[in-house]
Amino acid sequence: MTNRPDMYRFHNGEKSPLPFDAAEYEARLAELRERMQSLGADAAVFTSMHNIAYYSGFLYCSFGRPYGLVVTESECVTISAGIDAGQPWRRSFADNITYTDWQRDNYWRAILSVTGPGKVIGYESDHLTLMQRDKMEDFLKPATMVDLFETTMRQRMHKSEAEIALIRHGANVADVGGYAIRDAVKLGAREIDIAMAGRDAMELEIAKRFPDAEYRDSWVWFQSGINTDGAHNPVTSRRLERGDILSLNTFPMISAYYTALERTMFVQEVDPASLKIWEANVAAHEYGISLLKPGVSCAEVTHKINDFFAERDLLQYRTFGYGHSFGVLSHFYGREAGLELREDIDTVLEPGMVISMEPMLTIGEGNPGAGGYREHDILVINEDGNENITGYPYGPEFNVVG
Repeated sequence: MTNRPDMYRFHNGEKSPLPFDAAEYEARLAELRERMQSLGADAAVFTSMHNIAYYSGFLYCSFGRPYGLVVTESECVTISAGIDAGQPWRRSFADNITYTDWQRDNYWRAILSVTGPGKVIGYESDHLTLMQRDKMEDFLKPATMVDLFETTMRQRMHKSEAEIALIRHGANVADVGGYAIRDAVKLGAREIDIAMAGRDAMELEIAKRFPDAEYRDSWVWFQSGINTDGAHNPVTSRRLERGDILSLNTFPMISAYYTALERTMFVQEVDPASLKIWEANVAAHEYGISLLKPGVSCAEVTHKINDFFAERDLLQYRTFGYGHSFGVLSHFYGREAGLELREDIDTVLEPGMVISMEPMLTIGEGNPGAGGYREHDILVINEDGNENITGYPYGPEFNVVG
């Protein structure tokens, strides 16, 4: 038998266009290396989808296999499985090493080939499993290990002009999906068919705007009736009835960048009790948007909206925080947990951050106004306050449909 390699470089074809130019990735890596230096890390070993995509442009699909990105003072190398062949190299700013599966743990041997043994290794505590941490220590024999979770999250919170431009496109695409859903809402239509209309419209729009991109993971959650009680409830085949409360949720994904549009709707008519709750949630939404400006903390915004709902005896119906950061994230991976509108988050808003405003009230079945009410816009924090980049209208005037 011929000798089987532990790893190899398969640079097949030419590099593909990425969502950002080389200068953007170089700037991200330069800042990362400064952050690593301040923590004393010789090498960073990233294992999460969000950080690998953020620093290299490559978004992996694991299917049970480990993937990585190793960054040192001079190198930036993705580590991928042989099943992906040359795609991880073509679809990244980085170099790439393919590890083989002829023997167990060639993944770690490939990482070791870049880091060398006995170095100070940076890792992600929010992603690395206990098993993989043990293997990191066995194979790399680090002098010590430092956690890069917090510092990389802080870096991702502040968007570059290029990122904001991409997020703006994503918000526009989400609006396209919203209008397609509105057109598809009819008595007797199924949630699944309406959701597909929104998803198809968004994917076609992404392909028009980004002809060289990868297309995957855009989706719609369209809910009706009792299915609206949770923000992330899956689509069903329930058919719409007159007077149903609806929840429109479009989620386009462009090169790992997530955006969203979420709206309360009703089929043909809205009863007085529901209208009262809906209008209160819209008012909280508008009030919340007015609070998003530089110098205010996430906790401050949260407490003020809490007070707004409490004055109307509605706070007990709130189900989650009022907003979160945008960027490289998804329901599959990633979350900039330090930029959420919750009572326990003290992060102060700064220009260049991108955050949602999305108050939600849920009234239990059997009560007047039963259902889940949610409005969601995306705001770019600037020097003067914020810019709302969501265009699809909210509220009863536009969203009693069918």
